Amino acid sequence: MSATSEKVISGLEGVLACESSVAFIDGNIPELSYRGYNIHDIAETLTYEQVVSLLWNGEVPTAAELQSFRADLTGRRSVPGAVIDLLRTVPSGAHPMAVLRTAVSLLGALDPRADDNSPSDLRRKAADLTAQIPTIVAAQARLQLGHPPIDPDPSLSLAESYYYMLTGKQPDATITRTLDTTLILYAEHETNASTFTCRAVVGTESDFYSAVVAGIGAIKGPLHGGAIDEVMKMFLEIDQPERAAAYVDQALAARRKISGFGHRVYRAGDARAPHLRTMAQRLAESSGEPKWFAIAMAVEQRVRDAKSIIANVDYYAAPVLYHLGFPLNLFTNVVASARISGWSAHIFEQYANNRLIRPRALYTGQRGRKLA
Repeated sequence: MSATSEKVISGLEGVLACESSVAFIDGNIPELSYRGYNIHDIAETLTYEQVVSLLWNGEVPTAAELQSFRADLTGRRSVPGAVIDLLRTVPSGAHPMAVLRTAVSLLGALDPRADDNSPSDLRRKAADLTAQIPTIVAAQARLQLGHPPIDPDPSLSLAESYYYMLTGKQPDATITRTLDTTLILYAEHETNASTFTCRAVVGTESDFYSAVVAGIGAIKGPLHGGAIDEVMKMFLEIDQPERAAAYVDQALAARRKISGFGHRVYRAGDARAPHLRTMAQRLAESSGEPKWFAIAMAVEQRVRDAKSIIANVDYYAAPVLYHLGFPLNLFTNVVASARISGWSAHIFEQYANNRLIRPRALYTGQRGRKLA
């Protein structure tokens, strides 16, 4: 191919980089499916453990398979004392995602089989991290508030134990369903930036932990998972629903980005957003604190009227996580604690049919220069 016919696809938009049977997205409908199951059919009916098993094994587990799978994950929730010591000793101003990234890296350093890339050991590592990252995130939240971490409760489901480790309270059915659904909606999203990063690291035949650490680094960015923090900051700044329209108008006039809107893939709406909108409304009603949902609705309407752009998954996830009691600066950590299941499914695929991912660059510099 000649230099003049080569074309750079900025951001690799629309480029097919791999084959995958994990998830499918059609942004024009919009549609999101996991292993062929539409997200609308599973988001509020399955548990997170069922979805993890589906992503990893291709089928919704039977009752017996689920019992075994859940028991296996439950037995892996505790983290080494060295990891808790790390969480206690990091500087208070450290970015929570940087701390999570470091904690996962430490888990890799402590694992004597970290470099075993056999299929069975990849599954073992994936199960470990899927069970342990919620424990780490809950411990981060507790320590940030000056409270001691709470050990996971083996009698509870992953979502129930997550909330218990965060608050010290047993969740009711509404809270459990809300957290299960939130984790499911964030569990997988095809070859987004962090998932592609995981696959690129695996392409070098590096280890599982290195791939996940790289994925955490990617999802930390404000153009990816980090956007969720900014949404709640915006709601807190607006403070009252009647101030929403003026806030949006001023932001648009100043050409400031309004967090939680737009998506690279979805053109007709984010398939995940309606579920989070519904849950945000339920929590607003059940908590007796309707302000944040009212602000979210007012901002969304003003942005739609002015720019005709869509609210994405992060937009209503922000008030949901705020109602559940997660500190604002840990929202992206919660997203990562869910996405580990999807990352793992793609890591399995990449290892099973691997080729080094090595794109080229269109050179725009000088050639043929000579030293004086």
